[in-house]
Amino acid sequence: MKKKLLALSLSLAMAFSLAACGGNGGNTDTPAGDGPDDGPIQVGFAQVGHESDWRTASTKSAQDVFSEENGYELSFVDCDNDSAVQLDAVRNFIQQGMDYIIIDPIVDTGWDAVLTECEDAGIPVIIIDRTITDSDKYTAWVGSDFKVEGLACGEWLKAFAADKGIEEINALVIEGSTGASATIGRTDGFKEIADREGWTILDSQSGDFTEAGGQEVMESYCQSYKGQFNVVICQNDNEAAGAMTAMDAAGVSYGVDGDVILVSFDANKPYVQLVMEGKINANFECNPMAAPMVDEIIKQLENDETPEKEVYVTESWFAAEDNVKTITVNGEEQEMVHVTQEVLDARPY
Repeated sequence: MKKKLLALSLSLAMAFSLAACGGNGGNTDTPAGDGPDDGPIQVGFAQVGHESDWRTASTKSAQDVFSEENGYELSFVDCDNDSAVQLDAVRNFIQQGMDYIIIDPIVDTGWDAVLTECEDAGIPVIIIDRTITDSDKYTAWVGSDFKVEGLACGEWLKAFAADKGIEEINALVIEGSTGASATIGRTDGFKEIADREGWTILDSQSGDFTEAGGQEVMESYCQSYKGQFNVVICQNDNEAAGAMTAMDAAGVSYGVDGDVILVSFDANKPYVQLVMEGKINANFECNPMAAPMVDEIIKQLENDETPEKEVYVTESWFAAEDNVKTITVNGEEQEMVHVTQEVLDARPY
């Protein structure tokens, strides 16, 4: 059961107790003991927004896990991709005396001050999905290695092109939101392979992780680079949907047997189905189910245990064809999953 700092009298002669669950607590107004009358564990979650199917799955996972039935009271804020709103949300969680704060950071910098405030209040912070680069004042992070995702994309494209006899790669990239660690990692990972292999990246622009953004960027690409590109890399599924709409309108064929190799990230179930249908050549998973692992971290803290600082979710790489069985990423052989109906039916989101 949660434990909070219990402020007693002003008399210095009286003892006070602090349960050391990673320093959690901070609410000095409501006494809380160690028994079943403590009430639910209060969790504040500052979510990026609702810009994609992936984000919807991430939010639902948190709402399912941090439920009343599971002993939690969840305060959820959709920050609508506004960093100022997200910082305010975290500060409001501090004022409310949350037991734990979960943040999926919109951008990776500008966090040290507010995380210091959380630390001073004795509230453990757990970061999920995206990363923070300007502060280490959080208890744990749970998420994906975005650069590995980008590297995997590049290694698959190298193997796929070799198998198909494609000697020249001219790629267009639709990036995610500017400043997001997912954007930075996927961009850097793919570019590392492109530079190594001598590929041409014709252009790389932000689609802001949205379908509308992906369509807008791809419409511009179809006009500016007509007949010049044979690969489109979309840094999430929603952007891929927008890119497909734009290429359909421009008469550009893509996917299996198309003129353009189309690659996506996230691997939400509807888009894994598009892989099976041959409309997307490959899709690199970003697992949104961080909440169960956060739940485990909270349980560890409640038991005065020290969790790992970094926890990586498991992920898979999906392909429409079975010509590339495995790829090697950072010296490790990894499977490419050929999507069948059985694979699709097993997808949890």
